[in-house]
Order: sequence, then C-alpha cells, then structure tokens
Amino acid sequence: MKQRHSGFTLVEIAIVLVIIGLLLGGILKGQELITNAKVRNLADQQNAIKAAVYAFQDRFRALPGDYSQASVNLPTGTGTPPINGDGNAQITGDERVNAWNHLTLSGLISCSQCSAIPAAGSVPNQNNSPLNAFNGVMEIEYDGNYNNNGAAIGPVRNNLKSGKQIPANILAEVDRKIDDGNPQGGELRFSPWADSAIAPTAAACAPLGATTWLLAGASAPDPNCGAANLF
Repeated sequence: MKQRHSGFTLVEIAIVLVIIGLLLGGILKGQELITNAKVRNLADQQNAIKAAVYAFQDRFRALPGDYSQASVNLPTGTGTPPINGDGNAQITGDERVNAWNHLTLSGLISCSQCSAIPAAGSVPNQNNSPLNAFNGVMEIEYDGNYNNNGAAIGPVRNNLKSGKQIPANILAEVDRKIDDGNPQGGELRFSPWADSAIAPTAAACAPLGATTWLLAGASAPDPNCGAANLF
C-alpha cells in the first residue's frame, strides 16, 4: 500500500509569505512614521522657540532672561516679580533659566515648570526648563560650545541648546529639514552641552571635520546626541 504524505501546497506557502511580508512592511512603515513624527516635533519645537525669542526681542527690545525691566513690564505670575537681567545682550549665568521664565510669563511659550520664579543660582534642569521630545533639558545661552568647521569651539554667541538624548539620525533629519544638514556649519550644529552627566560626544555623533552626522558604524546612530541652534 502506498502512503500519502500531506504537506503545504505552493499556494498555501505563498499566502503565508505574503502575510509575513505585509506584517513586516507594516512594522517598518510604522517605525518610519514614528521617526518622522519625532523629527517634525523636534524641528517644530526648535523653530517655535527661536520665533518666541525673536518675538520677545521685538516686543521688549531685549532678550529673554537678559531683560533689565522684566520686574516692571512682565506679569508677576506667582506674585513674585520676575528677575531682571543685566541688559548686555548676552544670556549667561542665572539668565539661562530666567529666559524660560520670561518667555513663559510673556505668553510666548507654554512651559508649566517655567512659570515659577527661579531661585538665584539655579541651573537648567527638568524643573525649570523645557524638555525636548526625548526628555532632554533645553537651554538658551551665550557661549561657543558647539562644532565650528572642524573645531570643537565656535564663536561666542546666543544659541538654543536642543538638549541631549536625541538619536543622531533624528538630528540629521532635523538639520536637513531646517538647516543645511552639516553639523559643523550653518545654524544647527552638534553641541556636547548637557544639563547632567553622560553628555553627547562629537566622536559618536558628529566627528570634527565630518560634514554629516555619524549614521553608520558599529554603534551608530548614537542615541545620545545634541545640537546648538544659533541665533
């Protein structure tokens, strides 16, 4: 007696392969949509904050944090007058945190943790400064802590720090979206600034001299990168 062995037909195997392909395609497409959403979120946040700073400067003829008449012309919020800056057009020291408070009290940004008047000597942290889409603390400061055409330090100027914890591939897309895609030049550049330990490094994110963000390699893209957006 001959035995008949049952198994999958070619049609059944083809159907299974099609289903697997659709599932993998859906997963990859979903990941792409999530990445694109994060890029848009980060780019929009950068543009919105820069626009708010320019709007503040246009309204009060001073920079947020550096505004010497803040205690007179800004709302008191919690009842305590905002802290005045020194009016030298450079956001330094306590002005780095006061800048967020001034922007919030003037209604130009929405930041619940920035509405309270900061204590003297406060440093940027999650309790007094906005966070990026990856929960990294942001900062506005007058410094040169960013890549500059192959150098680790650039000309000292006011700039918006994106904060750390941003993957290199996300920053690369944001850079292409709102600037020139070059982490060494333009308005958006790599910066190692961080509010706490484990700061981004140029070697892992945007090596000095390289005109693109580091996206290929054993550990690339690095999940902890940051940028400075120059005013």
